[in-house]
Amino acid sequence: MGLAGDNAGFPFSAKLSAAPSPRFCNPMSRRIFSDVAGDITVSVDGQSFLLHKFPLVSRCGRIRRMVADSKDPDPSKLELVNVPGGAFAFELAAKFCYGSNFEITTVNVAHLRCIAEYLEMTEHYQDENLIVRTEMYLNDLVVKNLEKSLEVLCACDGLDPMVEEVGFVDRCVDAIAMNASKEQLVSGLAHLECDAGSGKLRMHCQDWWVEDLSALRIDYYQRVITAMRRSGVRPESIGTSIVHYAQTALKCIERRHVWDSGPLVGDNQRVVVETLINLMATEKITAVTLSFLFGMLRMAIEVDAGLDYRIEVEKRIGLHLEMASLDDLLIPSMQTSDSMFDVDTVHRILVNFLQRIEEDDSGDSSPCGYESDGLKSPSHSSVLKVGRLMDGYLAEIAPDPYLKLQKFMTLIELLPDYARIVDDGLYRAIDIYLKAHPSLTESECKKLCKLIDCQKLSQDASSHAAQNDRLPMQMVVRVLYFEQLRLKSSFSGGHGHSGGGEYCSFSQRITMPMSGSGVPSSCVSPRAAGAADSYASLRRENRELKLEVSRMRVRLTELEREQGMMKQGMRDGRPGEHGRAFLASISRGIGRMAMFGPSGERRKKGSRATASSQCSEGKSRRRKKTSVTYA
Repeated sequence: MGLAGDNAGFPFSAKLSAAPSPRFCNPMSRRIFSDVAGDITVSVDGQSFLLHKFPLVSRCGRIRRMVADSKDPDPSKLELVNVPGGAFAFELAAKFCYGSNFEITTVNVAHLRCIAEYLEMTEHYQDENLIVRTEMYLNDLVVKNLEKSLEVLCACDGLDPMVEEVGFVDRCVDAIAMNASKEQLVSGLAHLECDAGSGKLRMHCQDWWVEDLSALRIDYYQRVITAMRRSGVRPESIGTSIVHYAQTALKCIERRHVWDSGPLVGDNQRVVVETLINLMATEKITAVTLSFLFGMLRMAIEVDAGLDYRIEVEKRIGLHLEMASLDDLLIPSMQTSDSMFDVDTVHRILVNFLQRIEEDDSGDSSPCGYESDGLKSPSHSSVLKVGRLMDGYLAEIAPDPYLKLQKFMTLIELLPDYARIVDDGLYRAIDIYLKAHPSLTESECKKLCKLIDCQKLSQDASSHAAQNDRLPMQMVVRVLYFEQLRLKSSFSGGHGHSGGGEYCSFSQRITMPMSGSGVPSSCVSPRAAGAADSYASLRRENRELKLEVSRMRVRLTELEREQGMMKQGMRDGRPGEHGRAFLASISRGIGRMAMFGPSGERRKKGSRATASSQCSEGKSRRRKKTSVTYA
């Protein structure tokens, strides 16, 4: 569109008839007329323009005032400072003053509007001055078109603060939001289809402006998204736009190390990350994927974003942690003296998840005031998924030699008991940690292994634990005992109640609280009759238990030797015979533990009584036979 009246929509004044096309002498000195000598030199950002006073003062209020206020009656040099758009914008304004032909476009309209405001090119000095011309272009062409509004807003970069003062940015932002909303509505109605099979409505439309918004400056982008939310643009489209903007703006991000003492290379990226996180929080944008949230969390850690922004992303991840993958949780640590992975971040995410589960369970409580049980909670499936996820995570971070025991145990203890149906994954993670940290003390190993519920171990895990030298002896004994109970219950079938009773008596003897004198507190009640006999029987059972533990240690040594023989047999091609012998030896060794306690003594006495009765019956038969013979 030419300034000399190429388009009827913009009636510019007639250009000077004597003015030929402009010709530039050199980069530092430019002349508009080649046949008339210039009488004033205007310096803009180090560049000089050799011009004429009359065309400038007839349209520019600032230059007219500068010439009038000059001490020199005939000034030949002027210097303009803080010119919006610099030499490029001033050259366009000078062409307009001389009536030269050039086109107003979406690329230069913002520059023209700002330089016109700076030079005070208003209607007070001449009709249809540059301010009016740019406003007409903006109102008639730009604000009615989404694509042109985006182009003009992109061109506003670098024109602060003048572009804000003239309201150019606000009008472009509002135009983008309004046009996007209208276009989305029209496109949705145009592509609205009816599924004849189900009668449901389906909408097929693609927002082309999602990619174009990525070219905006981050502060402009934030204002556009806020305006779109107000104008009713679909949250799914806004979420897609945020994801695309993050991928475009952060694709060249560089990892920051703690030993880098210089200025941060990613300061601009840090502003982008914090702005996008704040935008999702303030505008309540939830239409983003979990993988994108984990990516934003990693970026926030990389660029050293504020803790509040990281916590905001962690809360959003905690709402859908059951859908996360193991790779999502393996976030590298930025601290060189800490563990390889950022365990603290995962800990906070897990806490947020458990808080959400607790809120869901409290909301689903019965009207009578009874809280819902964990196993019957509608969110129990989510807890089970997170339990399996955390077991895998624990196994991945366990080999880290810098991982503190307290952090490792805290992650284990954080999940409730019903989060794990079986403890095989937990046992595997703890075994890996024990192998990678051989410097742990015996008390630390016991404390860590107490977190494993031996009753939740599968048969394979129990067999492995029974031969694991890294486990404390107390845990090996517990594993063998519960494995024996499992074998007995499987063989007895319907007679499994006796096994439960033995388990109760055995667990009572192991975990019974003791009084100050060393006697179990349940046996020192003043109401109990025969306290001395009970105390003596408990001491006797304690001695028997110690004796059985000693026997088990000896038997474990034998099992290790038989295991070596089995491995040798497998190498020789005879795995079946040695395998059966090894299982039989395990059964014989574990079967001795069934003799613990009074029940074992009663079984021994019963067997002796049966044997004596059989012997007496045999003798009586022999007597009868003898009497018949001699009769």
